[in-house]
Amino acid sequence: MKSPGIFFLVLTSIVLILVAMFSALNFPFPFPLVFYLVCLGKLLLLITAYKVLTDDYKPNSSFEEFYEKVTGDTKE
Repeated sequence: MKSPGIFFLVLTSIVLILVAMFSALNFPFPFPLVFYLVCLGKLLLLITAYKVLTDDYKPNSSFEEFYEKVTGDTKE
Protein backbone atom coordinates (compact mmCIF):
# COMPACT_ATOMS: atom_id res chain seq x y z
CA MET A 1 0.00 0.00 0.00
CA LYS A 2 1.62 3.19 -1.15
CA SER A 3 -0.01 5.74 1.07
CA PRO A 4 1.54 9.05 2.16
CA GLY A 5 -0.07 8.52 5.55
CA ILE A 6 2.15 5.53 6.31
CA PHE A 7 5.28 7.73 6.42
CA PHE A 8 3.62 10.07 8.91
CA LEU A 9 2.34 7.13 10.94
CA VAL A 10 5.85 5.69 11.32
CA LEU A 11 7.32 9.11 12.13
CA THR A 12 4.63 9.80 14.74
CA SER A 13 5.20 6.40 16.34
CA ILE A 14 8.95 6.98 16.58
CA VAL A 15 8.50 10.42 18.16
CA LEU A 16 6.00 9.16 20.73
CA ILE A 17 8.14 6.13 21.59
CA LEU A 18 11.10 8.48 22.14
CA VAL A 19 8.98 10.60 24.49
CA ALA A 20 7.98 7.53 26.48
CA MET A 21 11.59 6.30 26.68
CA PHE A 22 12.98 9.69 27.71
CA SER A 23 10.39 10.20 30.43
CA ALA A 24 10.59 6.63 31.79
CA LEU A 25 14.38 6.35 31.92
CA ASN A 26 15.03 9.81 33.39
CA PHE A 27 17.76 10.72 30.94
CA PRO A 28 19.63 13.92 31.80
CA PHE A 29 18.21 16.22 29.14
CA PRO A 30 16.83 19.72 29.18
CA PHE A 31 13.13 19.99 30.00
CA PRO A 32 12.10 21.76 26.78
CA LEU A 33 13.22 18.74 24.73
CA VAL A 34 10.43 16.52 26.07
CA PHE A 35 7.91 19.34 25.85
CA TYR A 36 8.76 20.02 22.21
CA LEU A 37 8.71 16.31 21.36
CA VAL A 38 5.23 15.98 22.86
CA CYS A 39 4.03 19.02 20.89
CA LEU A 40 5.61 17.62 17.71
CA GLY A 41 3.96 14.25 18.38
CA LYS A 42 0.53 15.85 18.72
CA LEU A 43 1.00 17.83 15.53
CA LEU A 44 2.19 14.75 13.65
CA LEU A 45 -0.80 12.79 14.95
CA LEU A 46 -3.19 15.37 13.52
CA ILE A 47 -1.34 15.44 10.18
CA THR A 48 -1.33 11.62 10.05
CA ALA A 49 -5.07 11.42 10.69
CA TYR A 50 -5.72 14.03 7.99
CA LYS A 51 -3.49 12.28 5.44
CA VAL A 52 -5.02 8.85 6.07
CA LEU A 53 -8.62 10.08 6.00
CA THR A 54 -8.21 12.17 2.85
CA ASP A 55 -6.17 9.59 0.92
CA ASP A 56 -7.69 8.70 -2.46
CA TYR A 57 -7.41 4.92 -1.99
CA LYS A 58 -9.40 2.57 -4.20
CA PRO A 59 -9.35 -1.17 -3.36
CA ASN A 60 -8.77 -3.70 -6.13
CA SER A 61 -11.48 -6.11 -5.01
CA SER A 62 -14.89 -5.93 -3.37
CA PHE A 63 -15.96 -7.43 -0.09
CA GLU A 64 -17.83 -10.23 -1.87
CA GLU A 65 -14.69 -11.29 -3.77
CA PHE A 66 -12.64 -11.27 -0.56
CA TYR A 67 -15.32 -13.24 1.32
CA GLU A 68 -15.43 -15.90 -1.41
CA LYS A 69 -11.64 -16.29 -1.32
CA VAL A 70 -11.51 -16.66 2.46
CA THR A 71 -14.51 -18.89 3.10
CA GLY A 72 -15.06 -20.55 -0.25
CA ASP A 73 -18.78 -19.79 0.02
CA THR A 74 -20.62 -18.03 -2.76
CA LYS A 75 -23.27 -15.45 -2.11
CA GLU A 76 -26.64 -16.59 -3.44
